[in-house]
Amino acid sequence: MAELRPVVVALSRAGEETAHRAAAALDAEVHGREGRVRRAEVFFPDAVAHIRALFAAGRPVVGVCAAGIAIRAVAPLLSDKRAEPPVLAVAEDGSSVAPLLGGHRGANRMAARLAAGLGARAAITTGGDLALGFALDDPPEGWRLANPRDAGAVAAAVLAGARIAAEGGLPFDLPLDPSARAGGAEGRAIVTLSGGLAPGGGSKTRLAYHPLRAALGVGCVRGCPPEELADLAEAVLAEANVAPEAVAAVGSLDLKADEGAATALAARLGAPFRVFAAAELEAEAPRLANPSDAVFAETGCHGVAEGAALALAGAEGRLAVDKRKSANATAALALAPDPITALAGRRRGRVALVGIGPGRADWRTPEASRLIAEADELVGYSLYLDLAGPLAQGKPRRDFELGDEEARCRYALERAGEGRDVAILCSGDAGIYAMGALVFELMDGGAGGAPISDAARRAEVTTAPGVSALQAAAARAGAPLGHDFCAISLSDLLTPRADILKRLRAAAEGDFVIAFYNPVSKRRRTLLAEAREILLGHRPADCPVVLARALGRPEETLIHRRLDGLDANEVDMLTVVIVGSSRSRSLESGDGPRVYTPRGYADRGGAGGRG
Repeated sequence: MAELRPVVVALSRAGEETAHRAAAALDAEVHGREGRVRRAEVFFPDAVAHIRALFAAGRPVVGVCAAGIAIRAVAPLLSDKRAEPPVLAVAEDGSSVAPLLGGHRGANRMAARLAAGLGARAAITTGGDLALGFALDDPPEGWRLANPRDAGAVAAAVLAGARIAAEGGLPFDLPLDPSARAGGAEGRAIVTLSGGLAPGGGSKTRLAYHPLRAALGVGCVRGCPPEELADLAEAVLAEANVAPEAVAAVGSLDLKADEGAATALAARLGAPFRVFAAAELEAEAPRLANPSDAVFAETGCHGVAEGAALALAGAEGRLAVDKRKSANATAALALAPDPITALAGRRRGRVALVGIGPGRADWRTPEASRLIAEADELVGYSLYLDLAGPLAQGKPRRDFELGDEEARCRYALERAGEGRDVAILCSGDAGIYAMGALVFELMDGGAGGAPISDAARRAEVTTAPGVSALQAAAARAGAPLGHDFCAISLSDLLTPRADILKRLRAAAEGDFVIAFYNPVSKRRRTLLAEAREILLGHRPADCPVVLARALGRPEETLIHRRLDGLDANEVDMLTVVIVGSSRSRSLESGDGPRVYTPRGYADRGGAGGRG
């Protein structure tokens, strides 16, 4: 996954020029406070909410403001320093830069770049950086630390006076002690930094750094057990005496883009997975150690594992271990002369089904925000894309009208088939009356029309849950879903009217609380009234009903009615209607009416059950 582009947040006219200079130094976006900043790519009304949303999405944030503003904004979200994005504060006049969070996840490097670009002083406070000039757990691009959890102990030892010994080539300029290898004439402890392709044996006194020079090519039959391919890859690395952490990428034929064993291997190694067209792998045929006519007849290239390894390693790369086989898999290893920082091939594309909830940023999950921020392109109904707010601004987007649901899913899948990360934004939850089912239906060959391409079918699909309309309505109304409930769509565009009526009668007889989706439209005006009459045959006339419209948005409305007073003229397509069961109750409180459905404890003679 590509690193997310930093955002420079400008809060005032006084800091606007500094913000643009900082953005130029970092190749970042400028987001500006409405009414106070004249020039920005994105404008926002609330600084704290905006910074918090960016942080939740994993975006590095540079606030041209007092450090306290940035700290207060992100404080409620702090949990794991190994996962949190960088946060920095820059003085409005550009005189100082302070990395506040994520010092060892890029914030210190960003501070150094900003200081150079602004002519400012970087107020770096992390001990390792002050003592060594760099972060021990943040090696330069093209290198990986095998044992990052030990970096804190080694840094503490260095700060306590331990001497540093070096082994192999390292990406740092170190303040080395020549006597360290001799063994401590002054009685001080020694810590070791090692560099190279070989497995490093890291410990709390030894950090092992590896250059990303290794490229692992793999092939396997469909359904190959993941452990089989992992064992083969491990054997190939051991044969070459190369550490797993030195693998820059795992590569294969594009027909294997969705092969579980291959994607699992890449995840296990913490390496990107890249795929190549057969013609791209065939271009490597002159360099193959084991070209195969049989493989060519099946795939269109003379070698998958060796070809992918060489393609990733580049023109100067060479095979270190040629093709090795197991019952269902092949693997080969190539080495590049220098760390591989620009990867050949294409990513396996991804479609992220993102439930944005009713629309409020604070009702959107951090995972949903992160997937929107990571996406190369956003797809959806125009209103839903607009509701994503600042996370969607500045990103390529493809808007579709209501009724074009299949077209938007096809588009997203085909774009993902080209190697892009695409997010389909859905209101509420993507799997509840939204695009989730349609995406999988298209991948399964259904939904009518022309089939999607093979590449699109091999795209990754991930889903981020969202707050559904029925959950939002229930939260606003009280607790109407406190006992058994169901959801029924009253739209007969996709569901036959007879089936809808059958479900209505069953839900009425079963005494379920019911959440009605798509209750009416300009064309459909009668089913809600029919539903009312069916339900009145099974529950009292004063059964509570909640009409919840546009929840979480400025135009939010919540109306309470009796079942016998339910009127379709008060309802539209943005309304979810919750009808209580025969046991649901209305409660008048100082904060207004509340609806709840008892959990049935009284019938069992006391409280109990799950909390």
